Amino acid sequence: MEIELEKEVSRSDDAGDPTGNTIVTPRVRVHDLLQRPFDVRSVALTGLFLLAIFYTIYFLRSLLLPLVLALLLSYLLRPIVRGLAKLKIHPLIGSALLLLSLVGGIGYGASFLAAPAAGWIEKAPYSLRQLQQRLTPFKKPMAKVAQASGAIENLTATEPAPAQTPTVEVKQHPISEGLYAHTTEFLVSMLTMLILLYFLLAYDGVFLAKLIKLMPTLSDKKRAVSIAREIEAQISRYLFTITIINLCLGIAVGTAVGLLGLPNPLMWGVLVALLNFIPYLGALTGIGCMLLGALLSFDSLGFALIFPATYLVLASLEGNFVTPFVMGRSLTLNPVLVLLSLTFWGWMWGIVGIILAVPILAAFKIFCGHIKPMEPLAEFMS
Repeated sequence: MEIELEKEVSRSDDAGDPTGNTIVTPRVRVHDLLQRPFDVRSVALTGLFLLAIFYTIYFLRSLLLPLVLALLLSYLLRPIVRGLAKLKIHPLIGSALLLLSLVGGIGYGASFLAAPAAGWIEKAPYSLRQLQQRLTPFKKPMAKVAQASGAIENLTATEPAPAQTPTVEVKQHPISEGLYAHTTEFLVSMLTMLILLYFLLAYDGVFLAKLIKLMPTLSDKKRAVSIAREIEAQISRYLFTITIINLCLGIAVGTAVGLLGLPNPLMWGVLVALLNFIPYLGALTGIGCMLLGALLSFDSLGFALIFPATYLVLASLEGNFVTPFVMGRSLTLNPVLVLLSLTFWGWMWGIVGIILAVPILAAFKIFCGHIKPMEPLAEFMS
């Protein structure tokens, strides 16, 4: 590190130095501080700290998932509670009425769609066999390749494979097994989330006031208020807008495939609306499911392809024109980082993590935009 030396010569009677020696004052340049050698230990400690954070997030997923989900839903529902407060309805009562209405609506919709969904699940094994029969012309080339490779493997084998005794194993259906295994955990998480959501809606502003009191300086208090307000405004706008867009897309796709003759159009509309909360991957999954359902419902392969093609056209219009026009560029995120966020949070928290990936990434971008050293990271995420 270079040090610039500035010599200050003073007389003994003026400088207060009885010896009359020259006083040498070292001055360190600021830009030289940025040229320090690479510290391996600090990088290693930072990496270990990040790994510890990721492990904690994964280990405490059953506790953090209801908290994060309740926080994001509070951003979505808080404008409604504030609107009820303007109508002289206390937030404690308005939050309870809103949550009761929401739970009742979801329960009624689930019971209404349970019958067609159960019918699809019940006839799934038969439908898969029927689908295999319809795809037999496409399987013949693959079967020939597999037969040829098996013949080559038999010719190159030196010893005959020992005969294996057939074993009979009774397996439970994976869907029912998964439902039975995670029902209790799901109910506990949902109850915890609803309780947290109620308190976040009923006591609006209390937690922010407590956070402001903990800040040591006035500038920190202003920064905390600015970050909290912008995250709330942007995430609330994003969630509310994307919910309306997804509902409209579900109605459009359900109506279109219903007019074309696909059974259970309401179920398909709800599926499309839910899957569209997942960027990129949701539309691909929905198109694949609709293709499978159309192949099982109609004998003609060409006619069956009309339904996923309709879904693809409407989803493309929504993704390329409607959403950018409505949302603008306020929450525009890097598509590569969106896919990485979907992968990371899907690995961490499963399907719920995939749904929460984009709001978490958007909140982190807003946070980085208000911290001076992290502004380049916010720009990178745009």
